[in-house]
Amino acid sequence: MEQHESTTAGNTPEQVGLSFLTLAYTLREQVDQHMLMSSGLSLSRTKVLRTLATCGALHQAQLAASLGQAPRSVTQIVEALERIGMVARTDDPEDRRRKTVSITDIGRTALRAAEEAGTHVLRQHFGRLEPQQLATLDTLLAHLDVALTGGKTS
Repeated sequence: MEQHESTTAGNTPEQVGLSFLTLAYTLREQVDQHMLMSSGLSLSRTKVLRTLATCGALHQAQLAASLGQAPRSVTQIVEALERIGMVARTDDPEDRRRKTVSITDIGRTALRAAEEAGTHVLRQHFGRLEPQQLATLDTLLAHLDVALTGGKTS
């Protein structure tokens, strides 16, 4: 197996952390590009559609909160998805200022294609690891997650 040439020399926490950030960014970009080429959806748009597919129709503020994003950012994504028919926005009957967002059949089809494209890239890269390496990486990521979140689940 080919050894990754680290972007930093040494194994201090900050050096390992920088290598991790570099690799995570590169992997995210590859997943995003493959999803765009295969489905026309970016990773951020896919997350919006996945949330709607999982949770059902949500008010835009609820959608933003569930994604951990600023409402304005989510509004821009929702508007773009609405223009291409992947989501529908309707007025809330109790408060006309609020909009309820739901995924459409076109959105569900695109979501499936995007998720398949993302899964392909992840299998391609992580499939090169031996089962024990995957288990070790999973354990390390779990420890890092606890360190970052204090054990809180999102």
